[in-house]
Amino acid sequence: MSQDLSIVQLVLHASFVVQAVMLLLVLVSIASWAAIFSKLFGLKRVRELNEKFERDFWSGANLNTLYAQAAQKAHTGGPMERIFVAGLREYQKLRERRITDAGTLLDGARRAMRASFQREMDVVETNLSFLASVGSVSPYVGLFGTVWGIMHAFTGLASLQQVTLASVAPGIAEALVATAIGLFAAIPAVVAYNRFARDIDRVSIVLETFIEEFSNILQRNIGTHPATPASVH
Repeated sequence: MSQDLSIVQLVLHASFVVQAVMLLLVLVSIASWAAIFSKLFGLKRVRELNEKFERDFWSGANLNTLYAQAAQKAHTGGPMERIFVAGLREYQKLRERRITDAGTLLDGARRAMRASFQREMDVVETNLSFLASVGSVSPYVGLFGTVWGIMHAFTGLASLQQVTLASVAPGIAEALVATAIGLFAAIPAVVAYNRFARDIDRVSIVLETFIEEFSNILQRNIGTHPATPASVH
């Protein structure tokens, strides 16, 4: 490509609308990459915290001790830890009200854990819809810039007596840069969205499995332990 048709020159000589579209797509791409790295490190931390708490939970540790430790670091712990705290807290509150019905105790704990689960998944899924929007909309925004640029290029050729490829090429090339930038913004967002959606599904399965397992532990202890279950059985 000659110097006159370099990417920088094409951008500088594009029409105002096409330049605005390019700038918008560049900003969206930067925001998309920021969301990708944020989600990448965030999901890694979630997995590590869940795995750590799961090891502590199944190590036979005292549940009262685990509850006290988890309640103190509610803002720094993992999703599984907060779900455990929500379930056991509701179980204890119902016990304090001298409710002994097994179904009421178990349903209350499960509802509390389910509510906590929904809150945790809302946090885990943050920015996922943004990546989906970038992946689906960016190519069309770039295409709009391309169509506008081509229209502008042909409008400028209307006053020429003789049209050659050399006179048409710069205008069309300027317009096609917008589509290229749109694809550059969209492709990483789509790939990241698919990867994160799969990882979030795995986190969801792990948390739902924990809720069922902890519910089974509470159910086995209802009637045999009048207070909070001491440990995992």
